[in-house]
Amino acid sequence: MIKKLRRHFILITLISIALVLGVMMSAINIANYHSVNVRADEKISVIADNGGTFPKKDGEKADSKPLDDKKPDRKMSPEAPFDTRYFTVKVTDINTIVSVNTGMIAAVSTEKAINYTNQLTEKNKTSGFIDNYKYTCVDTDDGKMYIFLDCERELSTFYNFLIVSILASVGGIILVYLLVLVFSKIVFKPVAESYEKQKQFITDASHEIKTPLTIIDASTEIIEMENGENEWTESIKNQVKRLTALTEKLIFLSRMDEESTKLIMLDFSISDAVLEVAQGFEAVATSQGKTLNLDIDNNLSYCGDETTIRQLVSLLIDNAMKYSDENGNITVSLKSNGKSRVITVTNSVEKIERGKHDELFERFYRADSSRNSETGGHGIGLSVVKAIANAHKGKAACYSNDENSITFKITL
Repeated sequence: MIKKLRRHFILITLISIALVLGVMMSAINIANYHSVNVRADEKISVIADNGGTFPKKDGEKADSKPLDDKKPDRKMSPEAPFDTRYFTVKVTDINTIVSVNTGMIAAVSTEKAINYTNQLTEKNKTSGFIDNYKYTCVDTDDGKMYIFLDCERELSTFYNFLIVSILASVGGIILVYLLVLVFSKIVFKPVAESYEKQKQFITDASHEIKTPLTIIDASTEIIEMENGENEWTESIKNQVKRLTALTEKLIFLSRMDEESTKLIMLDFSISDAVLEVAQGFEAVATSQGKTLNLDIDNNLSYCGDETTIRQLVSLLIDNAMKYSDENGNITVSLKSNGKSRVITVTNSVEKIERGKHDELFERFYRADSSRNSETGGHGIGLSVVKAIANAHKGKAACYSNDENSITFKITL
């Protein structure tokens, strides 16, 4: 149990770290990509404002004529005209190429520029990326002009940072996993020791109680042989039986909590097992004026520990007998759900809140005054049921759909 808790702690820690790193790195990379787009758009706007050329100096076009005062003032680096690589293609309104200017880039030929433009005009695209070039289509006096800006250097920097951030995140998660693996063992060590001592105490106490119970039972029988049976000796014998059953369940739970405990998993007829156990309660139901209904599919097999499965069914039906209302109805069902086997035990009750009641599987839990020791229960039988289900990698659930019945569902 402690190992399982530790694994859950490590998993939750790693998921939390992964989410935090994922959000942080995503935000940074999105901001970087946005910055690349913004800087590219600014340069393209400058080129568009200057008729397809980048001004050599602030306030001066490539042909040394003053810039239009109406154009917005953009703060550019003095090196921008020298490190900006771009090319332009002018087309008519019917997408006929008029002119191509590749004088400011060496990596793109006129043929390649025309090919890019034809691809965009066919798809009627006006802005975006094609390969490593950010492009925008602007209107001119005699048609349109496609401006292509080389962003290879900026995109390369972006992708390099993206890869580094992913690798750094993965490395960080691995490092956190190693650290948590080491330190969680130290943190959980006192808890594990305390839990082991608790289990050992329960086992030792249960074994120690068995001896005086055996002596009390034997002494009671001797008293009955000498003086005859009476209500007092009968009460003593009943209480001895209850305490003996309780100690056996405590030992069983302690054993089931140990991950090293191995059950004997063999194929057996679960239909026959459930039917035989349920039929054993028919006489009890009749004597109590209750109705026991069986809805068990035939010829269902299951690979598990037959002894504990029979114990699970017996505990569920016994619980239904004890806590069903007067003249109540009890239904035991076994169905197939794919590869799973579903055991349900439903019993009528006077009143119960609608919804889930998984708290009934907690040890020594008492839902109300009706679930007390007067019924002969210890508040531990359903805990044994859940432990058996867990040992078979199954699930135990409890719920009420109509406020007048309660259903225990075991999925194996």
